[in-house]
Order: sequence, then C-alpha cells, then structure tokens
Amino acid sequence: MAMNTSKYIVRQPIKNLKGKTLAYEIRYAGEDSAYDSGESGGGQDFAAADTIYNFLTQNTDRSLKGTMSFMTFTTNLLMKQTPKLFRPSDLVIQVDDSVIIHPLAMRFVERYSKEGYQVAANEFQFTQRYISLLDRFDYIKINFKETGDTSIRNIVEMARSMNKKCIATHVDDEDLYQKAFIMEVDAMEGTYVAEQMFTTVHSSSYLQSNFFQLLVAITKDEPDVTEIEQIISMDAMLTYSLLKIVNSAYFALRNRATDVSQAIIILGLGQLRQWIYLMGSTNTEGDMDATHEEFLKTSFMRATFSSELIKLAKDMPISRNDAYLMGMFSTLNYLIAAPLEEILAEIPISMDVKAALLLHEGRCGLLYDLVLCYERADWPEISRLAEELGIPLNLLTNTYFQCLEEVNGIWQQLTHEAGSATAESAQS
Repeated sequence: MAMNTSKYIVRQPIKNLKGKTLAYEIRYAGEDSAYDSGESGGGQDFAAADTIYNFLTQNTDRSLKGTMSFMTFTTNLLMKQTPKLFRPSDLVIQVDDSVIIHPLAMRFVERYSKEGYQVAANEFQFTQRYISLLDRFDYIKINFKETGDTSIRNIVEMARSMNKKCIATHVDDEDLYQKAFIMEVDAMEGTYVAEQMFTTVHSSSYLQSNFFQLLVAITKDEPDVTEIEQIISMDAMLTYSLLKIVNSAYFALRNRATDVSQAIIILGLGQLRQWIYLMGSTNTEGDMDATHEEFLKTSFMRATFSSELIKLAKDMPISRNDAYLMGMFSTLNYLIAAPLEEILAEIPISMDVKAALLLHEGRCGLLYDLVLCYERADWPEISRLAEELGIPLNLLTNTYFQCLEEVNGIWQQLTHEAGSATAESAQS
C-alpha cells in the first residue's frame, strides 16, 4: 500500500482572513514519513523524492504554472534540484525539522534563497534552533492543532517584528478557525479552511429567477433546446453575454452568431451548462469576489474530477453526465440561500446523485466521498474508497492534474469572456 499511496498528490488552498486564496500547497502522500530519521524513513524519502520529481517534471509547465505554490522539500528533493522546476516567483520552498537540522540541506536552501526563491519554515517551533534561523525564512507556518496559545502568540509577535508572514496550519475545525482570526495571522490552511465558502452568493428568490429556471432546464435528461432558448431570450444580460462568448476569438467563427438559437448550437449543451453556472455566480453588476471565485473553481473541479473518475470506477449506476452534475451541484447551496434538499428537489437529476450529495449513500456516495477526500489529502480514505470503487490507485494523481489543467483552461476562457461581456454591456 505504501508504494501506491506515495503517488498521491493534491493542491490545497492557503487563504487570507478575507477568504481570498493567496497560494496553494502541493501535498503528497509519504511526505510525513519521509522525515523519519531511521533507515526505513530514508528509503521512503528516496522513493518519495523520485516519485515527486518525475511527476513535477511532467506537470509543472501545465497545471502548476502561473500560481504560487508552497511545497515541502526533503533533503533528497533539494539535492535533486527539484525547486528548479519552478520559477522563483511561483514557488515557496517549505522546509521541516529534518532539513533544518541537516547542515548540507540548509546550504541548498540558502542557495535557492539567493536565487530569488522564498522559504517557509513548516511546523515552526519556539526553540533556539528555529529562532536562530528566523532571518532566513519569509513565512512562518504554525501548527495550530499542536501548538499552545502562548507559544502561538509569541511566535506571531516575534515574526511580525521581523516582517515575516505567519500562516496557521491544520485549521481543521471552527474553534481553530476562530483562533486564527484572534491571533491575527496572515493566512491559514486546513480542511475547515478549504471547505469554508464564507457567504452565500444569492438569496432564495433565485429559485424563481431566470437563472434557476435555466439551470433546471439544462439539467434534464433530454434538455429542450427551445425551452432553453426562450428562457435566455427573456433576459437581456443572459442574451448579450451568450452572444458575446460565442462570437469571441475562442470559437473563431467565419460568420457571427446573431441570435440565441445559433449561439446555443455553436456553444453546445456541455459548455452552455458551465457558462450558466458562471453567470449565476455574478451579482447584478457582473462582479465576482474572491470567495465566489473560489467556490466556482471548486464546483468545476469536483464536476470534472467526478466525470473522469466514473470512467475508471466499476458498476456505477449513473452516467458520466450525472457524475459531472454531482460535482457541480455539491456547492449549489452556496449559490442559492436555501437548503440543498430544497434545491435538489426542484432539479431533475438522478436519485442516486441526490442520495450521494445529501446522505453520502450508495456507490455514487463513495465516488463523491473520494473526490472530497482527495481535496482534504486524506490518504488512507483515498486508498480505501478507490479500491472499493475498483479505481486503479496509480491513475488517481494523473487524472486529478489532467482535470486541474482542463478546469484552469475553462476558467480562463469563461471568466475572460464573461468579463468582456459585462464591461461592454456597461458601456453600451
């Protein structure tokens, strides 16, 4: 099992106190065991280093390019010059106790720092060896689950006096989440942080809106294009935005689409569904704040990941399209201020999907839980669920990052075109 789990890699958000994602931490199964100073630990470190290095060699220029990433580097990863796979502006080299007590490893860290890479002390301890190295760190990461309040307060005050930024880690419940605010850290991460959406986007009146009617229409087993066209045509903003997207350079049309019917045919129902969900996230001025942006990215990622995993799973009672909707609708109660049970009761989706989203039941519930566990980097549960679903363990990480690359492309296109449509609409 150890050989399989060492290949799991996931990104988790690091957010400021306003909920904006500042960076992502790249986490990999086996990183904790790599710090074992014993003989077996060293072997696992070499194995983990090879796995991570090989994976990053293939993926850094795609899924991980252009975003700030924190990543824990063992001595072996540093010696393999793994940081060089990233641009200095895209990477924070995160080091733990095993590197801090290793003279040769710290020389590597100092060299990378001189080349422009930022450095973070992970699991910072209020001890002499950490304090003596404080000037070499740009970020101080504090384990809020294991560190006492007095030590946290002292570390934050000391770091502030030296212009270092503090990040609370292992913020896995509401109490720790509130403590991070009280201690006035600069950012935080953890399972609770990743799942927090902070605010709902719209009121329950959206259940009667054009947006919700369109959402219901597009999720039918056999969507009625005429009905969809009528709903869009009744809303000037929806009509304008749809035509703007379809006539963009992305589609490179020889002739411009001049009506909603043509636009729907060109866009296709798959992309139309994504566009509808994006349009539903914006407020009346067409703006989207950081919180809404993060939950929409989560929706798209869950949807895409679910629809790819179902191709690998055995004996699934739903289609790939249903799996996509399951992931997409997992955050719907943040888009509409109403209980998820009430929202799903109005949408014509599979009962298996509803049981998965509401009760985590059945094989669909297992698939949904696998997606959520992957977000949380819950390695033992990932292995258990994947095996129960018949999904090959060695395919999970590549599938995840292929989905991430696809979602990034969708997101850039949708937000660019939706933003252009809103801006031009405001000028006209």
